[in-house]
Amino acid sequence: MKPSIIEMIFSQRYELEERWLKEIEAVRSSQSLSTAPDDLYEKTNREFVQVIIDTLELEKAQAKEKIHSFAERFMYSGWPLSYFTQGLQAFRRVVLEMITTDGSIASKRVFETFYEVESWIDGIVNLLVDEYSGSWENTIQIQKMALKELSAPLIPVFESISVMPLSGTIDTERARLIMENLLDGLIEYRSQVVLIDITGVPVVDTMVAHHIIQAAEAVRLVGAECVLVGIRPEIAQTIVNLGIDLSKFPTKSTLRKGIEAGLEMTNRKIVKTQT
Repeated sequence: MKPSIIEMIFSQRYELEERWLKEIEAVRSSQSLSTAPDDLYEKTNREFVQVIIDTLELEKAQAKEKIHSFAERFMYSGWPLSYFTQGLQAFRRVVLEMITTDGSIASKRVFETFYEVESWIDGIVNLLVDEYSGSWENTIQIQKMALKELSAPLIPVFESISVMPLSGTIDTERARLIMENLLDGLIEYRSQVVLIDITGVPVVDTMVAHHIIQAAEAVRLVGAECVLVGIRPEIAQTIVNLGIDLSKFPTKSTLRKGIEAGLEMTNRKIVKTQT
């Protein structure tokens, strides 16, 4: 940007900031930030202006780092990206209004000045969008990984008996995760019997049944037994209608019955004691 424009922005910095604060008030109500404390709101906006103007003096890498630091703090505080992008558009309008009314710029350079200001603000908008999208993508990926780890846990309930409760839909990716957790857990807990509980699985179609059969077969190959529990009447009817063969391993209607079967398979049983 031309030194004369930069000099004008810095020399009229206070007036620019005050004009912008008035412009941004309209954005505040539209972005549901009206409940934010006034002192915090004003402090954030003044810091935002500081960041915008500082980019004029900083090297590209330094400017990017400053914007990154600012965006990272406020995106995790719940400030929407659209507030800052609209704020930048308002800032651009105020700068251009001040430049065109200043009278110090020759008419033949007006379009050139417009272009330079546009490029400056657009650059900040792009950096902000990149920072927000990158951070949210990382956050979503971390959450996705955590959900996957929690979606197919193998839980030891008795010595040599573990339960894997499943819920939600089972696709190919999740089936792979189920298989990995199942086999790793068998080794870790030294389980002889695994109960796969499908009470929380809304639909058991041919593909889901195929994945369950594969898991049960893998359990058998490592020297353990698998019991499928949570067979509700509607699931049983679906399995029959689809012609799915689950005869290779035991099935039980409830987890309680599955645990009783698992205890019998390990030469134990539940005995009621007299009080």
